Amino acid sequence: MKKQKQFLNIVKMSTLVVLFALYIVPLLFVLLNSFKSTTEIIAKPLALPTHFSFTNYMIAFDKMNYLHGFFNSLIITAFSVLIIVIFSSSTAYLFVRKKWKINKFIFLVMIAAMIIPFQGIMIPLVQIYGSLHMLNNKWSLIYMYLGFGTSLAVFMYHGFIKSIPLELEEAAMIDGATRFQTFTKVVFPLLKSQTMTIAILDILWIWNDFLLPNLILGTADTRTLPLSTYYFYGTHTVDYGLSMAGLILSVIPVVIVYMFMQKHILEGVMQGSIK
Repeated sequence: MKKQKQFLNIVKMSTLVVLFALYIVPLLFVLLNSFKSTTEIIAKPLALPTHFSFTNYMIAFDKMNYLHGFFNSLIITAFSVLIIVIFSSSTAYLFVRKKWKINKFIFLVMIAAMIIPFQGIMIPLVQIYGSLHMLNNKWSLIYMYLGFGTSLAVFMYHGFIKSIPLELEEAAMIDGATRFQTFTKVVFPLLKSQTMTIAILDILWIWNDFLLPNLILGTADTRTLPLSTYYFYGTHTVDYGLSMAGLILSVIPVVIVYMFMQKHILEGVMQGSIK
């Protein structure tokens, strides 16, 4: 029996090591090649750099207009995540606590909307918003992220709010709290782990998103960091060294955020699996 358990543990560990290697190798490939020239990358893409130079990073930082793209990405991501959390948590609370028939219908519609691929509606979306002169605008993009991100967030909040005892809210109301105060001071603080999980998932999605900003933001002054790295790719040539350095520069902020918030993500996942 012990030998069988040891064998299973070895198999599990070996599988995890292989999966980790498959996941980390592309990232290491980009990181190592970001220190090389384009000629060196084409000649020896899998070799280590002959010397580690930060020239690519300095040139990419300048050509990307990194700080401008960073603040564009920061504004879009921060406001999008904030309004998704506010609207989704309050909507889920309304769905759970108000037993209206229309609530069940709207909730089912929102869940059904999650299976519609963005690629199926992106052309009509651009045509409609273009006719309304709402393109090349960061706030239009934020509004779209609210629409695309709310369904999943409401679904995740919905299950958590159902597990919160109603007696806590009744006690608060007996003490004189309004419905709004009950939600903000009693219910929402209990959703901390779930809120952090939703926030980090949305940060990863919105910060790294390329397709939707590429459709909506056409001018140089509105570009996000992922859009800025795209302009290292010319019609006939690609500067691989600069593009890979730009990709690493774009990823660094969200990696730092994830490192600080990963504990809350694990807590949210564990609580979700229990409930």
